[in-house]
Amino acid sequence: MSDQESFISHLIELRERLMKAVGAVLLLFIALFIWPGSGYIYDLLAAPLMSALPEGAKMIATGVITPFMVPVKVTALAAFLIALPFVLYQAWAFVAPGLYEHERKLALPLVVASTALFLSGVGFCYFFVFQKVFAFIHGFAPKSITPAPDIEAYFSFVITMFLAFGVTFEIPIVVIVLVRMGVVTIQQLKDARPYVIVGAFVVAAVVTPPDVLSQFMLAVPMCVLYEAGLFFSRFISARRETGSTEPAETR
Repeated sequence: MSDQESFISHLIELRERLMKAVGAVLLLFIALFIWPGSGYIYDLLAAPLMSALPEGAKMIATGVITPFMVPVKVTALAAFLIALPFVLYQAWAFVAPGLYEHERKLALPLVVASTALFLSGVGFCYFFVFQKVFAFIHGFAPKSITPAPDIEAYFSFVITMFLAFGVTFEIPIVVIVLVRMGVVTIQQLKDARPYVIVGAFVVAAVVTPPDVLSQFMLAVPMCVLYEAGLFFSRFISARRETGSTEPAETR
């Protein structure tokens, strides 16, 4: 097979993998839109905020089509999160034949672990962080103010927080990969602890709302997960790849 034919066959396979991933998300979106419905899913997303608001308070929609579009976006987000394991599997299936045997043994557990950690970060944000942060923020609101958050602004806030915590929970994977590839040693990572702690609080201050509690609740897990990455890196020897081992299948 010529290089051009091989390249075209890889593009065809990539297209098929992308179509399967997008199709899975689309099917889940349609199913969720039909039942339980986009309105119900948005109510679930807004539950942590609504529980912190005064009794009888409601959110508002300032746009003409916002009451329809925002719940639809939330439904699409839910469909993507549910389909994330399948989407990442498609990515894994595409690159796996071109990896070395020892890379394939390591890559699949990393894909599974990274998926679980990302979803764990989202769950930690929704079930724990939102409850504490919203209660903390509205506890300082003057009694003369009636809170009425905008649903579109809330959705943007949720997306930012989900991404921040989801990516933060990937820190152990990043540490393990860096050690495994021989980019850094465990001792170098230990020596970098003070800089990591400072960097964690700087990042938390940038991506979270300007309140101390939410910044603290992002920075502390970052530091703990960094230490978790160091711990598990002890069981994975640093190993630089050589050209002596051929890939399972040449791409």
